[in-house]
Amino acid sequence: MRKPGIFHIGSFKFCICLLMAPMLISGCSHFNDGRQAKRTFAEANDLFYQGNYTASRDKYSEIIEKYPAKADRALFEMGIIYAHPKNEQKDYQKSLQCFQKLIKDYPESEYRQNSEMVIFNIRNVVLKDKTIAAQQMQIETLQHKVQGKENEIVTLQKKMEAFEKKIEALEKRFFDYAIQKGSVDRILIEKNARRLMLISQGEVLKSYKIALGGNPIGPKERQGDNKTPEGTYVIDGRNKDSRFHRSLHISYPNERDKNRAKELGVSPGGDIMIHGIKNGFSWIGDAHTAVDWTNGCIAVTDEEIEEIGKLTPNGTIVEIRP
Repeated sequence: MRKPGIFHIGSFKFCICLLMAPMLISGCSHFNDGRQAKRTFAEANDLFYQGNYTASRDKYSEIIEKYPAKADRALFEMGIIYAHPKNEQKDYQKSLQCFQKLIKDYPESEYRQNSEMVIFNIRNVVLKDKTIAAQQMQIETLQHKVQGKENEIVTLQKKMEAFEKKIEALEKRFFDYAIQKGSVDRILIEKNARRLMLISQGEVLKSYKIALGGNPIGPKERQGDNKTPEGTYVIDGRNKDSRFHRSLHISYPNERDKNRAKELGVSPGGDIMIHGIKNGFSWIGDAHTAVDWTNGCIAVTDEEIEEIGKLTPNGTIVEIRP
């Protein structure tokens, strides 16, 4: 077994991002290249655990040269080292190169999916770092302008916090009431706007950002086209043990969908859901909406699918517009 210290969880979300992927596959690796390969992996792991990132990385480079069959895992580990928050010489670009090489050269690797996820989050972190740096410059400029108003700012912040707490309390009371009364009678999904809305008697109660199928333009026509359907359906079931936290099943295909698929001579497909994030990745949160990543379903955060599920019983109408 590998030492858990190599994936020590830090205080920042990106640290969690980097560490969750290898944790998902921990214990699943098998070494078939003999004791020497095992020993080299163990040495690299020990060096990482000791904080000697350069030496650990060199060991993984040695593995790539001597044991090509294990190069995918070595590339994955090197990518983690390059991006590790405690590595003073971290280099996000080199980290991306490791993961990209793994995906390109080893398309069947068990590390491929986790590499894709880490690439997605590294790019987000780089973008956020640039945004934070720009915002920090703006803050420093503004600080010079508001030095004489610090007390006023503190007072306003306290008022805002108190106001936000009141809003949260009112929102909770409202949704508790909505749950008791079963007041949500329709879900409206607007694909172009990437928006899901809960409707009660023609009024929008709440809206959510969503992610769609990887091929979002146009209605779903056939199985495997990665399109999100368009039309009117109902919630006809739910799965509390879904691979995507929770899921609400939509009654796709309807008769129009079936007829269209029949004319095309294809299967219309099925299993269209409103669901949360893939189990183990809930920490991604709102960032999941940056790309359309489902196979045709409608995705929200885990907290949001919990809320939507409580407010929408089976039989609730689901209208999906372009």
